[in-house]
Amino acid sequence: MFNHIASDPEILNGKPHIIGTRLSIEFVFELFASGATKEDVIKSYPQLTVDAIEEVLKYAEDFQKTVNHVVDKNAELYRKLS
Repeated sequence: MFNHIASDPEILNGKPHIIGTRLSIEFVFELFASGATKEDVIKSYPQLTVDAIEEVLKYAEDFQKTVNHVVDKNAELYRKLS
């Protein structure tokens, strides 16, 4: 599904990362959360491509959809447990 993102237990203990780098998806998210733009990230990490950055953003969107789906699906259970 993703061409620029992989997980490998031998790289960053299996954290999702950008292929060909040791930059985790989490790290790139943190850059954006701190206010960095796509241009800032590429300037600071020239090994990244625009396509890889776009894929990181798509990964985040897909992950959020998955989390929302699980929460929605289990909302009643969560209410009972709280």
